[in-house]
Amino acid sequence: MLLKDKVIIVSGIGPGLGYKLAVEAAREGARAITLTARTASKLDEVEKQIQAVAPNCKVLKVQTDIQDKAQCQRAADETMKAFGRIDGLANSGYIHGGFLPIETSNLDEWNDVFATNVKGSTQMTLACVPHMKANGGGAVVMINSMGMMKPYAGGGLYAATKGALLITTKYLAVELGPDNIRVNTARMGWMWGEPVKQSIKWMAEAQKLTEQQVIDGISANIPLRRMITDDECARTALFLLSDYASGVTGAIIDCNGGESVTP
Repeated sequence: MLLKDKVIIVSGIGPGLGYKLAVEAAREGARAITLTARTASKLDEVEKQIQAVAPNCKVLKVQTDIQDKAQCQRAADETMKAFGRIDGLANSGYIHGGFLPIETSNLDEWNDVFATNVKGSTQMTLACVPHMKANGGGAVVMINSMGMMKPYAGGGLYAATKGALLITTKYLAVELGPDNIRVNTARMGWMWGEPVKQSIKWMAEAQKLTEQQVIDGISANIPLRRMITDDECARTALFLLSDYASGVTGAIIDCNGGESVTP
């Protein structure tokens, strides 16, 4: 088991990757998981799924808006109070923002998206750092996106935040390395799960195609000829929190079926 007996925090619990990260961490042997999200009902649903796959895994639910520094600190402190340590943090909290060209986007909206995707993930990390230092180390994984490599319609704002998050990850890896805290990035492409299913439906309607035609068109540019599932992406990210990656920091691991190497 990748995460046997570890205590893991997952930010950004929702219908997509955050939910999968939590459930797969439990399946991989984590003894305790702290779930954080702005919406409490999402935490309740994921707790049920965790109990179904790993009845012995303890769950702490902390309603958290990662834009708020105090709420990030509370999530970290309550994890320590409940479980005595923090071994890993998976930062998956994000907002996309409007699907608009940068030229016509509302630049005031950029503040909100950066506050979540970059500042929020950094605040959540820094809230955990003192506790990880006290325990002799830990690991952090930042969830990134192919959007920062391959522009897509309306993705400029989201991609800009992911580019900034990547640079932040590299600097944190250098700064925290002496304290045995590893910081890495998992970069996802098209990720088959509920959010992408909704996007496919919207794209099919906009392009007057069937959903399967849209899927086939996307898959044709992926070397594995399929969209990678959110379960696969979650397991890749969790690998970076495991002891199998004990020598890895400041790295990017791609989980996108090879799309990162195609034109």
